[in-house]
Amino acid sequence: AARARVGFERLQLSPAERRVLQPGGAQLDLSGIAKGFGVDLVARTLQRLGFGHFLVEVGGELRASGQRPDGQPWRVQIAGVADDGARQPPRAAPRVLPLRDRAVATSGDHWHAFELGGRRYSHTLDPRTGEPVLHRLSSVTVLHAECMQADALATVLTVLGPHEGLAFAQRQGIAALLCEHTDAG
Repeated sequence: AARARVGFERLQLSPAERRVLQPGGAQLDLSGIAKGFGVDLVARTLQRLGFGHFLVEVGGELRASGQRPDGQPWRVQIAGVADDGARQPPRAAPRVLPLRDRAVATSGDHWHAFELGGRRYSHTLDPRTGEPVLHRLSSVTVLHAECMQADALATVLTVLGPHEGLAFAQRQGIAALLCEHTDAG
């Protein structure tokens, strides 16, 4: 019943007026891009104030501008690659991304999932089914010029899953890292 009342198709967009009309009975939730949007807002404000070198982070979503004081790019460890020893093979080295004038966002179930009856339930819902995603992706990290876009794309790839998501990223030229739960970790 809830799925019958929701869906982007029900929204009436008016880009010229910068308005969205929803017909009632639904709520518009932008939390899937909120952190990325916030990072971009802070970055634009810092740039307007004349700052050219900074790293902004909100809840794990990041955007870098310029470089560190030592002239090197900002370095960020990618979530889901080697930050959880229980899920990593022995001696896995952390994967560090040099970041300059780019944003990075990660979506996944590392911190927002639970198991019940032998099934893992992710916090990410697949809008096609209305249920938590069923695949074994643990995280998706996306690199993009804008953090809000990286945030949205990481969620899209997470919903699509390891095979369909990777194919979509390749077709669209999206720089992404998909990490999957396996029997080995």
